[in-house]
Order: sequence, then structure tokens, then C-alpha cells
Amino acid sequence: MDLKEIQNLIKFVSKSGVNEVKLEAKDFKITIKTGNGSPETTIVHQAPMAIPQVPVMAPAVPVVVATTEADPVDEDSKYIEIKSPIIGTFYRKPSPDKPNFAEVGDIIKEDSVVCIIEAMKLFNEIEAEVSGKIVKVLVDESSPVEFGQPLFLVDPS
Repeated sequence: MDLKEIQNLIKFVSKSGVNEVKLEAKDFKITIKTGNGSPETTIVHQAPMAIPQVPVMAPAVPVVVATTEADPVDEDSKYIEIKSPIIGTFYRKPSPDKPNFAEVGDIIKEDSVVCIIEAMKLFNEIEAEVSGKIVKVLVDESSPVEFGQPLFLVDPS
């Protein structure tokens, strides 16, 4: 990803109204966070490939950090994460007057709907894609979620 593509991504995210976007590739990771009226700075850490280190200052530009380090993973965890397949707003129930799709302790199947993610006024039902017992809900109701963000922990045993 070159500097021009990063700048275009920053412009797109700042106009879209989302608070945070993460993009990960094989050799780099970019996190774009938009702020509310606070001064913003773009910081790009050079990756081994060829992302030049260029600080950019602009009034409406969000903060960007690119690194080559992956987040540490707990390899001892016996739980499987159900991750968000899209960017949007997380909802645990189909409407405010309905019960949650899934609660902690519920047994789910691979095709069980566990939540809804709203993206651009479209409500997308998210299926578990794994069978097991829900151990933990990792996201609060009506919170923004990112692509690949863990939503639930499931005990497959």
C-alpha cells in the first residue's frame, strides 16, 4: 500500500462518519481513528516493505498508525471467537422490544443468528459459524464494530 492509497483511505474514512477502522495485510497494519474536535495527527511507522514515514497535519484528518507487529494471541485459550465480518453497529436483538438473539450460557449451532450488524442502513444477521456454548459477549449493545473484531467467545466442547 503506497502513501497515496493511505491518504485516500484517510479521506474516505473521515467522510464516512465511522469512529475507527483497522486494516491488516500480510506485512502491515493500519488503524484509523477519527476524533471529535480534538487535534489530530497522522503517524505512519515505516514497514519493511515501502511505506514512507511522512507526518501529515490537517484539520479533518484522523489518526493513522501503521505497524508490522501483530497483536499477541493467547494460545492457551480454549474458546473460539465469533468475529465481525463487516464494519458497522452491533445489536444483540432484532428490535428494542425483542429478546437478545444469544445470551451467555446459550448453546448455539453453526447456523444460529447471534447478532445483527447495521452497515449503511442495512441490517445484516450474523451467524455463529461454530457450534458450542456462548461464554462471553465482548461488545456492548449499539457499539461500533470493526471488520474482524471479536464479538463473542464460544466454548466448542
